[in-house]
Amino acid sequence: MKILKNIVKILLTAVGVIAAALLICFINHRVRISREARQINFIGTPVTVDGRTMNVYSEGDGDVTLVFMSGGGTCSPVLDFKSLYSLLSDKYRIAVVEKFGYGFSDVVDKKRDIDSILEDTRAALSAAGVKAPYVLCPHSMSGLEALRWAQKYPGEVAAIIGLDMAVPGYYEEMEINIPLMHLASFAAQVGVTRLIPDIAESDAILYGTLSDEEKELYRAIFYKRTATVTMINETETVKDNAKIVEASEVPQLPMLLFISDGSGGTGFDKETWRNIPKEYISQVNGGDYIELDCPHYIHDHEYEKIAEKMTEFISETEE
Repeated sequence: MKILKNIVKILLTAVGVIAAALLICFINHRVRISREARQINFIGTPVTVDGRTMNVYSEGDGDVTLVFMSGGGTCSPVLDFKSLYSLLSDKYRIAVVEKFGYGFSDVVDKKRDIDSILEDTRAALSAAGVKAPYVLCPHSMSGLEALRWAQKYPGEVAAIIGLDMAVPGYYEEMEINIPLMHLASFAAQVGVTRLIPDIAESDAILYGTLSDEEKELYRAIFYKRTATVTMINETETVKDNAKIVEASEVPQLPMLLFISDGSGGTGFDKETWRNIPKEYISQVNGGDYIELDCPHYIHDHEYEKIAEKMTEFISETEE
C-alpha cells in the first residue's frame, strides 16, 4: 500500500511539474506574441470574404497576372514567395493570396472542401481588384485548387505554372498524421515551439533573399500561424479534395511543372515524387516539366532559374 501511495505521489508530482512548465511556456509565449504584434506591419490588402479578413498582396502592373498560391502549412505565403516574385514583378502583375489560417488572414474554423477554398480565393482576388485571366502559380497542396479552378472556370485560367505542386496521384498512398498535427497545434498555442532550436528557420529564411527585418517578421508570423485549426481542417479534407479533382477531366491549357527531388518533407522517395507529376502532365496537350535538384520549397532555392524559365514559358504562351 505504501508503495502504491509513493507511485501516486510521484505521478502527481510529475503532472504538477509538467503543468507548471506548460504554464510558464504559455505566459512567455503570450508576452512575446504581444511584443511581436507591435513590431508587425501588415503587408498586403485586407479584404472581406464571408465576413472575415483575407489578405491579398500585389505588386507590379504588367498585362499578365501571376497568382501565387501557397502549400499547406506555409505560415507566411507573402514572404515565402518573395525571393521568386521579386524577380518577376517588373514584367508582370503578381498577387499572393493568403488563405484563411495563413499569414495575415484570419484563422477560421470552417470546412475546407476544395470548392469552398477556391471560392474564397476567387472572392479575395475580386475584392482586391485583381482581375482574371490569371497564370496560377501553386506550390504543393494548392496544386489541387489550381487544377480545380481550371476545371470549373477555364476562362479565368490562362496557364498553370506548378511550383512542385500537388496532383491527385500523390494522395492515393500518402499517409497523413492528423493527431500529430493536433499535437503540433497544441505545442504552438502553448508556446512549446519556442523551445525547439531553429524550428522557425524556414527555407525562405535560410536560402531566400529576405532582408533581416523580413526574416524577423517571418519568425513572428510563424509563432502565430503554425498548425492553425484552418490548416488542420484543410489537411483533413485533402484526400477527398484530391478525389474530386481526379474525378474531373485533366485541364487542357498551357501547363509547366517544376518538380523537386522530393526532399524537404514530402515523405516520398525521389523517383516516386517525380514520376507522379510526370504521369499527370503527360495527359496535358503541350504540357511540360522541368526537374530541379533541390528540396520541396523550390522557390526558396532555385528562384533565379525558375523566374527565367517562367518568363520563357509565358512568352511562348502569348505567341
